[in-house]
Amino acid sequence: MDAAALRARQAPIKERYRSNPEAAYVTLRANGRLDDQNIACKVETGRALAMAGLHPATGGTGLELCSGDMLLEALVACAGVTLKAVATALEIPLKSGKVSAEGDLDFRGTLGVDKDAPVGFAQIRLFFDLETEAPQEKLDQLLKLTERYCVVYQTIRSGPPLEVKLRLNGV
Repeated sequence: MDAAALRARQAPIKERYRSNPEAAYVTLRANGRLDDQNIACKVETGRALAMAGLHPATGGTGLELCSGDMLLEALVACAGVTLKAVATALEIPLKSGKVSAEGDLDFRGTLGVDKDAPVGFAQIRLFFDLETEAPQEKLDQLLKLTERYCVVYQTIRSGPPLEVKLRLNGV
């Protein structure tokens, strides 16, 4: 899709959100079901079931997906799509590109081995390897706007309020 097609596709959506801001609020959902036999959760992805389980560093077999890996994969997916959309809008030609993320975890925290060890990622790094002849100032703008508009990046960075409830008999 080129920049003109992207603008044409998004123009009526943007106008609707300008005239009716409430229409822009959408609740996304994810669902999973606890596995009956294993320490795992079957997550509905919209395309298939993804079986998430313990990471090998916490006693998992490595046969199931690790939720930490899935978080990084969501970041890579969102950042890649956002970067491609921004590059298209700015008419920055990309010959090829690769997006990758890595994060550092101290598994002593999640296993309860050390109460002072953090649970969760201590640091996450996101990389874009691009093949392009665009000038540096355009690439700086591309990176700035990708960071600004990437939903997963901004969610991780901002840490929105998170509510947790236990509901009984809601199976």
